[in-house]
Amino acid sequence: MAKSVPTDLQILLVIYDMYYDDFCSFDNDNPTRAAKIFVPIDCQKIADKLGTDGDIVFGRLYYHLANKYKYTDHGDKLSSSTVKLFEFQIGKDSKCVHFPFMASVLADLKIEDRRFKLTLTASFIAVCISIASLMFTGFEKLSSYLY
Repeated sequence: MAKSVPTDLQILLVIYDMYYDDFCSFDNDNPTRAAKIFVPIDCQKIADKLGTDGDIVFGRLYYHLANKYKYTDHGDKLSSSTVKLFEFQIGKDSKCVHFPFMASVLADLKIEDRRFKLTLTASFIAVCISIASLMFTGFEKLSSYLY
């Protein structure tokens, strides 16, 4: 039996929940990582929470999400840099997420998910009302033929 593939929303939500405290606890006077905004993550621990393989999580972050969620920062007219959701190496830290950027992407994914669920629920209710209406109309027609 095939295991389910975690969604972008599930992956980012687990990362957010697991590493939010690490992000907040950064101390400029005694830094534990290269930069506050880049938080190193453990893909295997994330995968364990999602019930999948660590390479699946790494692959999704590195090959898919990092390219899907990136932007170019045009700081000045002479140079620009690309900011990605996930970086393989930041200083001595490996496998880092741009935490504030990830939080923004996560918020957008949650809104999309809510909209999808609301639309699906409204559609289901509309179908139920249509079926009930059809049954009521059919019952009226049938009873008019019998009486």
